[in-house]
Amino acid sequence: QVQLVESGGGLVQAGGSLRLSCAASGFRFSVNAMAWYRQAPGKQREEVAFITNDVKTRYADSVKGRFTIARDNAKNTVYLQMNNLKPEDTAVYTCMAPRPGRNYWGQGTQVTVSS
Repeated sequence: QVQLVESGGGLVQAGGSLRLSCAASGFRFSVNAMAWYRQAPGKQREEVAFITNDVKTRYADSVKGRFTIARDNAKNTVYLQMNNLKPEDTAVYTCMAPRPGRNYWGQGTQVTVSS
């Protein structure tokens, strides 16, 4: 079965960096697009970054130039490098694998940025 396990969240001061990881299993990772989403308290979930199987990327305007999505097909892992973090980046970050018929989600990892 499909499993997505995130790690790397935590508490960081504004201006700091974190790298999130999402380890995937249960499907052919190398041919699958992957995405990172986030949801802040009281707000709708939003797509933060997306990467195709051939490494094309897109980002939310709010994170362009600060966040980088990358993938390591040998490790079945997708990463989100987050630099120059801001308090408004505070959210639960979740990775997502779009698959035929449905999307699969991880359990999420909390990122808290203090001012």
